[in-house]
Amino acid sequence: MRRRKRTGLVVAVVIASLVVLGGGIALKKTFLMEFPELRGTPETGTWYEVAPEGAVSADGSPWRAFFRKGTANRVMVYFLGGGVSIDEYTAARGRSVVREGGFYADNVKYQDFVATWGIGSQDGRNPFKDWTVLAIPYGCGDFHCGTGDFPYTSLDGEPRVLHHHGYTNYAGALSMVMPFMGQPEALLVCGYSAGGWGTALLAEDVIAHFPNLPDVTVCIDGSLGLYQDWRYVAENVWKAPREIAGRIVSDNIIMDCLLALDRDYGGRVKILYGCSVRDEALANVQTYFDAKRNGKPTRTDGDVQQRNLKRFVRQLQDSIPSCGVFLWDDIVTQPEEALTQHTILLTRDFFTDRSAGVSFAKWIDDAVKGHTHSYGLDLIDKKY
Repeated sequence: MRRRKRTGLVVAVVIASLVVLGGGIALKKTFLMEFPELRGTPETGTWYEVAPEGAVSADGSPWRAFFRKGTANRVMVYFLGGGVSIDEYTAARGRSVVREGGFYADNVKYQDFVATWGIGSQDGRNPFKDWTVLAIPYGCGDFHCGTGDFPYTSLDGEPRVLHHHGYTNYAGALSMVMPFMGQPEALLVCGYSAGGWGTALLAEDVIAHFPNLPDVTVCIDGSLGLYQDWRYVAENVWKAPREIAGRIVSDNIIMDCLLALDRDYGGRVKILYGCSVRDEALANVQTYFDAKRNGKPTRTDGDVQQRNLKRFVRQLQDSIPSCGVFLWDDIVTQPEEALTQHTILLTRDFFTDRSAGVSFAKWIDDAVKGHTHSYGLDLIDKKY
């Protein structure tokens, strides 16, 4: 395993928007950009805030999406990550309340970095820099699929409500920008962490808005968590729409949704899945699912994550042979525990060559162009 050192900027992104159960990393830098609110026809190349009427984050603060009209006739719908809440314990521990050990981003502060790094950036190496982008920030506590409110008791003993409005917010934002999408030549639905789960759950919903588009790619980055009660949570905690919750039939949301996507769209949709082999944040959240433990992940937790990933990847390749898989392990977050960085889609490392000398950016771009490949599969059996 090559031990590349993370930059402070990457650490900032991880804290601001990625960490699922509070990875214990100190915040070094945040962003607070000023985007104009979308009113009327957008100017090409300018980022806007999209504020659907009544849209709220989990904590009740205003929610907004981000939109950029590109010069290329191609569309990306990009779901950002930020954790998850599945019960009263997690609901009471939003990241604005509990910095260490918080479970989810409960508002959309600092998520405007989407315009600065990774797949949403104007980096010259970015093959998607000219695409039209609708970025769906996190801040809902669900996997971008909720429509309801969840009552809970706060840490100070007060009755509170978590607004699981992920689907409501996404749908409102998409409807506002659809008039500016035109008839694109290609569609990419992607997301990282909780946004990867959101991508799996909502890909069919997004695709349905472009019914005659034959060129669609769906890419999930850094999302995997096995939990027997996912269907119950989706229906009763998040109140996801019936057609979305109905796709969940096992302890693996990603597998369930990708199987449904392949069944419903077949060769029309190219499916991609990427993950670091011993993902620190996924190892962390899995310990809560398995043992209701909320703490710093250990080497043993990393072993569990690696075994779960191995089983999932094999099932995915057996069930959907045409899918592309990208595994990597070259950024180590906790060397003593052999844990690896959580997600790559939104960071500067999106452009870095890794498995087989290929970057995550090139891997996705190749698939969009019709050439789907898999890399790093040998790492799944590596001893750490």
